[in-house]
Amino acid sequence: MSEPLVEIRDATVVIGRSRVLDGVNLRVDAGDFLGIIGPNGGGKTTLLRVILGLQRLASGTVRVFGLPPSEVRRRVGYVPQHLVFDRSFPITVREVALMGRLLHKGLFSRYSGSDRRIADEALATVGLSRLAGRSVGGLSGGELQRLLIARALVSEPELLLLDEPTASVDPEMKTSIYDLLDRLKQEMTIILVTHDTGTISRHVSRIACLNCTMVSHDSGKVNRQDVEHMYPYPVDIVVHGVPQRNLKSH
Repeated sequence: MSEPLVEIRDATVVIGRSRVLDGVNLRVDAGDFLGIIGPNGGGKTTLLRVILGLQRLASGTVRVFGLPPSEVRRRVGYVPQHLVFDRSFPITVREVALMGRLLHKGLFSRYSGSDRRIADEALATVGLSRLAGRSVGGLSGGELQRLLIARALVSEPELLLLDEPTASVDPEMKTSIYDLLDRLKQEMTIILVTHDTGTISRHVSRIACLNCTMVSHDSGKVNRQDVEHMYPYPVDIVVHGVPQRNLKSH
């Protein structure tokens, strides 16, 4: 069996007095499109931070490309859930995308023609070429999410991490983002954190259910037992297909 891209063993994270992750085990292989679902506060974003090397473990190990995460950050792209910035700041869409090249640049280095070409290709990939010269402050929520994906792609990652990329966007833009990820999964390994339990089964190859502990993973579907373990309150499960049906809530 080939070496995994991401291997997490018995990972525990304690923040303050709270155990955010407790003995989590996870393996991600090249070509996987892994969806991670779970309730708010279940540790999903913390798990991404562990993979990025931004969150220290209380116990356990994490390896990315067989190495500590801090040594392979150039090979990992990251799309955060929120981008907090001053919308009046005079920066264009192309300039934000170019920021994805900073990991490949030396201190005070200028962007090269190659950097600009890669940025323009990433903007074309996410459908924002026509907005390249526009101020970022004028983008809609969905356009901003696609720009964050473009910024991550500009770093030419082998592994792409996304934290709730469809949060706070309208249904049409959500469909557009999932269509984009369907194309990108042909080129790179993807880990996606999301609340869209009824949508991602049609896109991802595997699903991991996380609520402090890893409730289940290695399945491409979410069943009633997984939901009952993750959510202590009533949840309706909508099964998409022909016919569409609504399973009884637990």
